[in-house]
Amino acid sequence: MDKPETALLALRMRDWVAQAGAHIRHHIHDPLQIQTKSSRTDLVTNLDKQTERNLIAAIRSEYPDAQIMGEEGSGDHVTDLRGLVFFVDPIDGTMNFVKQKYNFAIMIGAYVDGTPQVGVILNVMRQELYWGGPQLGVYKNETPITHGSELTLADGLFGINSAMLAYDRYHSHQLFKTCAGMRIIGSAGIEYIQLLEGRQIAYMSHLAPWDVAAGRVMAETLGMSVTRLDGHPLDMLSSGDVLIATAPTADAIRAIALG
Repeated sequence: MDKPETALLALRMRDWVAQAGAHIRHHIHDPLQIQTKSSRTDLVTNLDKQTERNLIAAIRSEYPDAQIMGEEGSGDHVTDLRGLVFFVDPIDGTMNFVKQKYNFAIMIGAYVDGTPQVGVILNVMRQELYWGGPQLGVYKNETPITHGSELTLADGLFGINSAMLAYDRYHSHQLFKTCAGMRIIGSAGIEYIQLLEGRQIAYMSHLAPWDVAAGRVMAETLGMSVTRLDGHPLDMLSSGDVLIATAPTADAIRAIALG
């Protein structure tokens, strides 16, 4: 995909996500139909499902031959990454959406033959749109972002999945003692924003492809490391334990996590 095509794709993705965010904000106080998925804390609402259907319809109207992997099952059964593939997370941080009406995001990542092209993350309630890719750079709304944090592990804040910290997975208690402090937000999209803005140095969690896809595009564009926790490349067709970290901290984090 050349740069003009990528720029048009980014423009469309920004528009789709902005419209979806406006729809959610308009209906934010409507009664919700809430269901559980894998556990009582893994929620899905009627608005998650409706938002995903709307986003997929918008994608198909412009890119009918693309494959679409959606969190709530409205997309395709994607088994390979050939061609243009979209990863859609209609409401990332559904528990926050239900309980707080805050700290949740909409995310879309676009890849071609497995290569990241464009990522878009909308902080829905703050109406802050993060977007970009390797051919475009990274932006918050229209303002360029040129780099993440340059702090060391000892001086930086570290985002983490609550279960990993609670059960000391990957020696997270030692990581807690080593870094300047840990933060638990409950939304991969909002965690990615902290990294893009330079507010945190790392994020460690168990993530599905739609959780990681959009932010990966922008994080890697800014020179961050996005890999499995063991350092191996991501498998964009399956869930796994993922580390997103700034270049100065990735090796130090793995040395503790895998030690």
